[in-house]
Amino acid sequence: MQQDELLALYEKMLLISYFENEVERNVGRGHLHGTTHLYNGQEAIAVGVCSQLQKGDYITSTHRGHGHAIAMGADVSKIMAEIFGKVTGYSKGKGGSMHIADIEEGNLGSNGIVGGGIPIAVGAALSLHMQQQSNIVVSFFGDGAINEGSFHESLNLASIWQVPVIFVCENNVYGMSGAIAEMTNIEHLSERAAAYGIPGYTVNGNDLFAMIDATKQAIDLAKSGGGPTLIEAKTYRFKGHSRSDKEKYRTENEVALFQQHDPLLLVEKILCDDMKVTSSKLVMIQNKVKAQVQAATDFALESDAPALEELYTDVYA
Repeated sequence: MQQDELLALYEKMLLISYFENEVERNVGRGHLHGTTHLYNGQEAIAVGVCSQLQKGDYITSTHRGHGHAIAMGADVSKIMAEIFGKVTGYSKGKGGSMHIADIEEGNLGSNGIVGGGIPIAVGAALSLHMQQQSNIVVSFFGDGAINEGSFHESLNLASIWQVPVIFVCENNVYGMSGAIAEMTNIEHLSERAAAYGIPGYTVNGNDLFAMIDATKQAIDLAKSGGGPTLIEAKTYRFKGHSRSDKEKYRTENEVALFQQHDPLLLVEKILCDDMKVTSSKLVMIQNKVKAQVQAATDFALESDAPALEELYTDVYA
């Protein structure tokens, strides 16, 4: 990988991290209502996977979906406005943090239902398959979705139909308040793939290059008519499950230990040690991203809330 290419991926990862930090700050300032689920610590997964997608490819996302949206090229100002509940947001301020969609950039939407995006991804992939399109669909979901019926039913149908879909399980160790090790009796969640006759891989989700390589392999299979792949990306969320999480199920020492494997730090080390990028160059990128995120907050604060007469518009039931 060339230096400029890795710097661009680093900037995208940094944008996700800084954006989530700013969301957390705005929660503390009382600017945001409702819940938020932050993506800090998982940046290499979204950026690694989405960097390999092309125009016409799609993703489905989760309640922890800001990172996926940003990795797919979403406007952070419009995301922030949506989280603030403003009319300039992606869903005109009516969806909030868990309902960011950007069809033009291939994001079919995040989903507040655990495992809810998985069957949507299979449906979209079936559509592409029936239209004989060369594009693919990626479905992101957490380890908590691995025991949902939607996961099993979707993998079964995707395997039978041989549709071009990649299932990416972001195993960040914990669900809402329980460890995945207490919820399943297998070492690697990717082992579930064998039951449906599709390939399954477990990779280091903190390693940007590992995510890129696994994604390339799955894309090649899907585009050659080989059907779906399940990728388990092992990672760790640095923040709580949501804004209300007291995190009593883990210690500060555990979090600090995992933070030593921060995917951003790993990329920075490669840039500095192997590619001889100067610290001043990294600082310049960091300042650029900070300004971009601050501009997003300013845009959200200055935007209007939806008018009362808009209460029932764009609402479908």
